[in-house]
Amino acid sequence: MRALEDRVPRENLASISEKDLGGIIILGGSIEGGEIAIDRGEISIYSSAERVTKAFELIRKYPNLPFIFSGFSGRITPKGVSEADAFKQLIGEQGLADRAGYYENRSRNTYENVVFMKPMILEIESGKPAKPWLLITSASHMYRSMRIFQKQGLEVIPLPVDYQTANTLQWTVFDLVDGAQNWNKLIHEIIGLFAYWITGKI
Repeated sequence: MRALEDRVPRENLASISEKDLGGIIILGGSIEGGEIAIDRGEISIYSSAERVTKAFELIRKYPNLPFIFSGFSGRITPKGVSEADAFKQLIGEQGLADRAGYYENRSRNTYENVVFMKPMILEIESGKPAKPWLLITSASHMYRSMRIFQKQGLEVIPLPVDYQTANTLQWTVFDLVDGAQNWNKLIHEIIGLFAYWITGKI
């Protein structure tokens, strides 16, 4: 997992000017929409919450940049509120509804995230010079995401979040639950990379 998270280094935003950016992309996978959001009237954020908190930070930091949140649901039989619609509600609750937000609410996986966002990005950039977009997703998910964006001819600047490992190996730390969760995430990414490579998506 540490090797996968280190595969795409984090960019230093201090050296990047707002005028050199096209916008901000936030990939779904951190918000519980669905029926729970409808029943309870509240949006829940789970394990990859840093995708949402980092998005709020950057939307405030770069008020003139458009942003796109992409995600419907990763479930086989999704119901209720999409992740994109749930994020839109959170944006309103954070007092950011006046920002230039776009919401892609059909995608069920990373490939669809990129494919469904591409026309939105091209429309936003219409008549303007193409600029790279900031990409927010989990560190373990960043490598696969970057490969898909590159395959689609879209330039993005990686901002990995939600790290599950430290810079050095923690040999004295043992946690059965965390270990199982990390193995699950790692296997998910390996299978995803292999499947996307076989089908020519990366």
